[in-house]
Amino acid sequence: MNLIRALGRWCPALLMMAAIFAFSSRPSDELPSFYLFDYLVKKGGHMIGYGLLATSYLYAFNRRDEKSFYLAWVLAVLYAFTDEYHQSFVASRHSSIWDVILFDNFGAILALYFISRRNKNHT
Repeated sequence: MNLIRALGRWCPALLMMAAIFAFSSRPSDELPSFYLFDYLVKKGGHMIGYGLLATSYLYAFNRRDEKSFYLAWVLAVLYAFTDEYHQSFVASRHSSIWDVILFDNFGAILALYFISRRNKNHT
């Protein structure tokens, strides 16, 4: 039963990774345009997606210690690098180290920071 519970805790992370992969697999001409707000919405999507991914990794670990927060961040950023590499093979898309450094990384850090603050306030 513990194996089933552990696998269940990883489901949100696997779903987030699949969702990120699916979005980055679409050619740019298939993506919606948000006109004036296009850059803001798409980079905000990076931050939200990787914030949710880092949060789901933390959930999978089922612990809230410093090592778990660090590992959740590292895994989110590593996945961001692999996703940017994958995106380099998609028609009309390009990979950007800046997406990883500025948006994916910051989204993961911000989400984990707010979780850590919430945990400190509830203890």
